[in-house]
Amino acid sequence: MAPSLLHPPSQLSPAAALQLSQQAPAVLQSSPSTVSASPLSALFSASESPELWTKYENLLLSCLRTGDERAAHQCLERLVARFGDDNERVMAFKGLLKEADAANNGQLELVLKEYDQILSDNDTNIPITKRRIALLRSLGRVSDAASSLVRLLDFSPTDAEAWSELAEIYLTQGLYAQAIYALEEVLVLAPNAWNIHARLGEMQYMAATAPGAGTGAGPYRKYLAEALKRFARSIELCDDYLRGYYGLKLVTSKVLKDSAGSAKQNEADEFSLPDPATIERLNELATAKLSEIVRHAAARDPGWRGYDELEVTAARELLNKDASALPEVVR
Repeated sequence: MAPSLLHPPSQLSPAAALQLSQQAPAVLQSSPSTVSASPLSALFSASESPELWTKYENLLLSCLRTGDERAAHQCLERLVARFGDDNERVMAFKGLLKEADAANNGQLELVLKEYDQILSDNDTNIPITKRRIALLRSLGRVSDAASSLVRLLDFSPTDAEAWSELAEIYLTQGLYAQAIYALEEVLVLAPNAWNIHARLGEMQYMAATAPGAGTGAGPYRKYLAEALKRFARSIELCDDYLRGYYGLKLVTSKVLKDSAGSAKQNEADEFSLPDPATIERLNELATAKLSEIVRHAAARDPGWRGYDELEVTAARELLNKDASALPEVVR
């Protein structure tokens, strides 16, 4: 399926973002460079619609990703003409383009000062707050970014995007418990997000296999058991989700390899792992599904073309790595 300008381009591959940015000449030519700033006129104008401005925003982001800053500035000009310089989203886009135009960290620091000035006048400007946090992180000021996110969440505790960003920052610092807590807050807000379930499973697995985590009872077993549950839930919600099956394959192979699944467990233990036979069946299920996805995706069969090539390659490598060792483990 071809990428659409009506969908956010942040998760698109570079090739898909390039495909979108190449639509810039046609989109800009077909739309006026100046538009009425009156909301009432928009109601009676056939050329204006919410979808038009969504296209401009997403086209701007795609052009920035592919280095077409001239087209990005033209998109911004139309947004400014329509919504004004004081619109919070427009202010954030203006800041984003200034960040893209910055040639060094010194210029980025100047943009950061502009953000601070804007927030000193209006500390409830969420788009600028998020741009400031992103800029802090890109400058390597991770602790400041985390602190700013915590303050943002105190003000807006239902911001799933902010919780997710905080989780990723904690993860880069090796603070697994904090990262897991933050991502659990995302699931409170979006309980059926299969990608978040899988990401939480990945964090749980990383916590279990981190240096010094050990291989006995306690946190190790807790993290592995929770990772298994999260990956299982992700594929329950999305039957063809590659990352969910990849994680399920990874964690069940780990349990089978170190024999943690066959160790005697307390039946009252909330974090006990399933019995070895169940783990073997889950491993076989993940193996079969990953093999199916890799085979069809590699052949580019209809209905199997939405997978990321790097993820497909990683799945193939995992299957190849486990092919010789797994039969000896489960025999």
